[in-house]
Amino acid sequence: MKDLNEKIVNNQLEPISFTNVTIHDKFWEPRLKTHKSTTLKACLDQCEKTGRILNFAKAAGHMQGEFEGIFFNDSDVYKVLEGVAYSLMSHPDPSLEEKVDGIIDEIASAQQEDGYLLCYFILKEQDKKWTDMDKHEMYCGGHLIEAAVAYYNATGKRKLLDVACKLADHYDNTFGPGKRHWVPGHEEIELALVKLYRQTKEERYWKLANWLLEQRGHGYGKGVIWDRKDWGPEYCQDDKPIREMTDVSGHAVRAMYLYTAITDIAKVTGDQGYINALDRLWESVVLRNMYITGGIGPSKHNEGFTEDYDMPNDTAYCETCASVGMVYWNHRMNLLNGDSKYADVVERAMYNGVLSGISLSGDKFFYVNPLSSNGTHHRVEWFNTSCCPTQLSRFIPSIGDYSYASSEQGIWVNLYVESSVSIPVEESHVVLRQKTHYPWNGKVEITVESDRKNNCDLNLRFPGWCKSAQVYINGEPVQKLVTEKGYIKLNKTWEPGDTVIVNFDMPVERVHAHPKVKANEGKVAIQRGPLVYCIEHVDNEKKFESIEITPDTKFLVKQNPDLLGGITTIHGISEKDKEFVAIPYYVWDNREPGPMNVWINENKN
Repeated sequence: MKDLNEKIVNNQLEPISFTNVTIHDKFWEPRLKTHKSTTLKACLDQCEKTGRILNFAKAAGHMQGEFEGIFFNDSDVYKVLEGVAYSLMSHPDPSLEEKVDGIIDEIASAQQEDGYLLCYFILKEQDKKWTDMDKHEMYCGGHLIEAAVAYYNATGKRKLLDVACKLADHYDNTFGPGKRHWVPGHEEIELALVKLYRQTKEERYWKLANWLLEQRGHGYGKGVIWDRKDWGPEYCQDDKPIREMTDVSGHAVRAMYLYTAITDIAKVTGDQGYINALDRLWESVVLRNMYITGGIGPSKHNEGFTEDYDMPNDTAYCETCASVGMVYWNHRMNLLNGDSKYADVVERAMYNGVLSGISLSGDKFFYVNPLSSNGTHHRVEWFNTSCCPTQLSRFIPSIGDYSYASSEQGIWVNLYVESSVSIPVEESHVVLRQKTHYPWNGKVEITVESDRKNNCDLNLRFPGWCKSAQVYINGEPVQKLVTEKGYIKLNKTWEPGDTVIVNFDMPVERVHAHPKVKANEGKVAIQRGPLVYCIEHVDNEKKFESIEITPDTKFLVKQNPDLLGGITTIHGISEKDKEFVAIPYYVWDNREPGPMNVWINENKN
């Protein structure tokens, strides 16, 4: 078996952590500040008000009372702690750290002697532990592990990491070859165990993750889900062994966490059966089941998938967590394969399906992200099931993770964000400084800084939405662009101070759905750069219902620095003097209530 750090796939890339990336971006920096000042506090406050944090004190015996909430509520606390850890890495905050240390003390005290930890069963149903595989015992444990690794890296404090290792050891002592079967109904533990291995180098953790994946599709699953005729094992991706999977099915978030874990394990083992399955599943998700926003999962009934090309707009579920899951999975696929098509999906989901899930104020959230609304769908402060707010609390501060990668051959730029990054190359470090007004403008300037000359490839993602680009090195145009797997490959001996300027042409594009998507027959969507646009009633009050795009419609792009945090609007103008205004999808429902549409009627006459 190969070591995790060994190159298995020829095109494999290595991630560059966001801790090595400093973001100065006018688009993302305000969101990072809002996250630190508002989103984290809102999520922590809600976890306190709803009893999620107090459950640990009760489980520890430090106070009296019954369990409050839903059986998987522990996971929300862990995700917020992970978000705090990521924030602390970039913005130290002693008072916040002290507050979290107190919460961690309660978590550690609640853990049972054998390592078991889930407040619901400790407080309510001790005798029913490990009886229903969908009771999220390992799901919550996975989020604990991710939080523990993050907090250790942020602070150097081991208490939560020790809890996580003790919990993982409990899993390993209870389940595995020659022990009990187990199929986690909600995947998450598998990817978390790989992360714990990376931190501790304990091989039994990734081996347990691999074993859990291998349990699927063999009839071992037991619990309420498996007994429901309308859901069954397909709901939690337990209907087929991994290597036989061909089409996405079931609950969207669970599927994304599963595919992320399969990709992680494929890096460990080099299992070609896993890699082949991932390729099939990616085509199923992206080519036949992904909305233009990067959202996935049309159905409220199973919070997931139905059949290929079933993509209603007004009832689209498109859970925020599922879009984040698309980022996690496609980021791993990009690292595994070195292909920009996966980074294209990361970008689409981030700028559209994920960002729409949080208000500009940072304290209200969408669980569901439809592509059409009659004006009654709004963000709220919290949900009984609040996986989406807490998911965003951990995702936003880590966005730098997805910008850069490296390989033995060179440096890879995946996302265009004004930032600086330090990347080890041969015997030195190369610092890239990126200047851009992306996503509003397609110009990107990259300056290379190093204490020595470096001969390596600089690979710049050629976005899938872009049809043409111009590249200049030190002011001289590159006459012939060499592209490989969607990257512009620039090879030279880079000297300190070298500059690369890329102009990605960014016109307004008309986008048509696949003809099998019946919901979008006779409709067209608007996209500019990575951003999908929509029309809101507030901008088009007198003509909202009659808006249409015709062959003679021209598009005018306007900068609006004082509107919705500073956006670019698109104005559609036709010969009949009709005009409509479109805004980026991610900012809809941040003003007065009203209808919204992504897909607009098209009149081809």
